[in-house]
Amino acid sequence: MAGNNLIHETSPYLLQHADNPVDWYGWNDEALKKAKDENKPIFLSIGYSACHWCHVMAHESFENNDVAEFMNEHFVNIKVDREERPDIDDIYQKVC
Repeated sequence: MAGNNLIHETSPYLLQHADNPVDWYGWNDEALKKAKDENKPIFLSIGYSACHWCHVMAHESFENNDVAEFMNEHFVNIKVDREERPDIDDIYQKVC
């Protein structure tokens, strides 16, 4: 895959992941509809540009072709920039 759906985003954090083999989507109606239509769970990754562990996770997991293949087959993958969408981050911070 030459890129994923994040190539159309404006967030610097999301654009850092636009070349991952994981077929990432931003948080949008298209991604949510895809999950519903395909009856797949959402794999949600929330991070930000200066997050050390976000970069470690990206390098060790999201850049791995085998991991990406599994994720792409079984999930609709959504990546959120917590600085761009603090509302979504807040929901999941409270749940966890």
